[in-house]
Amino acid sequence: MFQATFNPYRPSALAWPKLDASSLQRITSLPIWDIAVQTEGKARLRMAAYARTVADADMRRALALNAWEENRHKEVLSKMIQAYGIALVKDAPYPYPKDAEWAYLVTGYSECVDSFFAFGLFKVANDSGLFPPELIDTFEPVMQEECRHILLFANWAAWHRANLSWWKRIGFELKVFAVWCFLGWERIGLARSLDADGNKQAQDNNFTVHGAQSMTSEALSLPQLMQLCLSENDRRFSGYDKRLLRPTIMPTLVRFALRFMKKKKAA
Repeated sequence: MFQATFNPYRPSALAWPKLDASSLQRITSLPIWDIAVQTEGKARLRMAAYARTVADADMRRALALNAWEENRHKEVLSKMIQAYGIALVKDAPYPYPKDAEWAYLVTGYSECVDSFFAFGLFKVANDSGLFPPELIDTFEPVMQEECRHILLFANWAAWHRANLSWWKRIGFELKVFAVWCFLGWERIGLARSLDADGNKQAQDNNFTVHGAQSMTSEALSLPQLMQLCLSENDRRFSGYDKRLLRPTIMPTLVRFALRFMKKKKAA
């Protein structure tokens, strides 16, 4: 599936529409571009590092292609930043992961969380009319690739578990639990890092969760955003083979939370 659905688009060939002053201000003021570029760069390195450890040739090629596509996402963002004059901090070098599997798990599960909310935010941006349709269309291939990436990750995890002995499976599940604890702690507040000049930088690591109001002029409640994320998540996965596993943690957690929100509203 991953090889067959590869999209050969080139970042250099993407057309960036000319923006009016208000649209340009709206785009450049979003507090996401530094962390977005860095996230794609780290993802490429981590996925490529883990791919090198995989013995199965088919899975190794798929993971290597995933890493290549992450780097292409960074190129797309870089082209957009150049086109619209968005200022970024200097990017510090990405350290090669000491534990390639841990780094891949952190990246994979983090993408499952971020993509779930990003699908909803992308729909909000599309429906709001605040962003030019041409700009939305330009980013559509990137959004659909994120869907492919987390679909690959979900099926890799199942494949990996099936190939582990029972005692190694215990260790793997403990590592997955530790990854979720790490991601929960990381998203409590701001992501703090150093730029290339050694200056401290604080960035919102939870924009995909609470950034909907930056995408629309309409009032949007948290339950409405969650429901939109669920419907967009289902829509984007609907075209893929039903036999493939889908990421389930975020949809399950959000559906559980919505039950309590609806009960509270009814009361």
